[in-house]
Amino acid sequence: MTATGERKYAVLLLAHGTPEKIEEIPEYLKNVVSGRPMPQHVVEEIQHRYAQIGKSPLTEWTLQQAELLQSKLRLPVYVGMRNWKPYIAETVRTMRSEGITDAVAICLAPQNSRTSVGLYRRAAYAEAGSALRFHFIDGWPEHPLLADAFAERLRVAWRKGCEAVGEKLPVVFTAHSVPCRTIQAQPAAASQASDAGTAPWTSSPGSIVRPTAPERSYALSGGSESGPDPYAIQARQTAALVASRLSSAGLTERDWYFAFQSQGMSGGPWIGPAVEDTLRSLRQEGHHGVVLQPIGFLCDHVEILYDIDIAFQQLAHALDMQLFRPESLNDSPLLIEALRDLALCGFAELQASQLSPASAPA
Repeated sequence: MTATGERKYAVLLLAHGTPEKIEEIPEYLKNVVSGRPMPQHVVEEIQHRYAQIGKSPLTEWTLQQAELLQSKLRLPVYVGMRNWKPYIAETVRTMRSEGITDAVAICLAPQNSRTSVGLYRRAAYAEAGSALRFHFIDGWPEHPLLADAFAERLRVAWRKGCEAVGEKLPVVFTAHSVPCRTIQAQPAAASQASDAGTAPWTSSPGSIVRPTAPERSYALSGGSESGPDPYAIQARQTAALVASRLSSAGLTERDWYFAFQSQGMSGGPWIGPAVEDTLRSLRQEGHHGVVLQPIGFLCDHVEILYDIDIAFQQLAHALDMQLFRPESLNDSPLLIEALRDLALCGFAELQASQLSPASAPA
């Protein structure tokens, strides 16, 4: 609180983080795995991937998104990274030193994976102390403006791909895979999942997943720790909403699929199906092209510029397929509007929770 007792509002955008230089990757990877030893061949492979794309623009795009959001809100917008600079703790310290009393924290991964989001949350709250109150938005997979933003990009790429190949192309939506152990379902949750078909984190090798349609309500994740991790389900919810926006253009439920990409190299099972298996299955079904849209990422970075634009392109070429990728959201005006809406909803929650409500920003 300021010297006059006035409350000062801000937004904190939270992201994974990425190093600027190849030689920083070993230190960065230590942060990713919380200091556990990383095999040298894994470090070298990550360095190779960064070298192929020059550098990851994640930090630059995130800072630009913050700048665009700040111009919309006319309030301070800060950026904190989990695994690289600017670190979350450092950013929160800056917020406190600049007199911020109330902030909305928004994770820039719309689907809530509790393991990773929990680390963001703990880092922010540990540094905030009693001087800074957060309204923490750790999941926003069904925000209509998010779906609109992805659909806007997809519509262009799908039309272009279909015209280039001369046939109606399937769309594969993707999100970053996570270790199976991080989202293991509880027995009760597993029985609930079975009501809707195959549990979302399991598949047979080479199978294609056509998810069932999720509920269409706009929901924010409030950070409940009960039940199974919602990540896999929320990723499909986002995909279904995006696909529904192209129904008028002819995209049906039989035309789109879901797969997980960028499985780790450190061992242990990761959730699937994998993109690689899905592409092979689509080729076996007779498709000559595919449109692949990641819906778990809000800007370009190594998992898009290398994993999709290089590795998956090479696989598609080997399969005699053409692969098209929509432009990433990056500075999408619709994305910025979605972030603005999240921030305003968060400010309203902060105001409502005060014993003596102050005026929240308009």
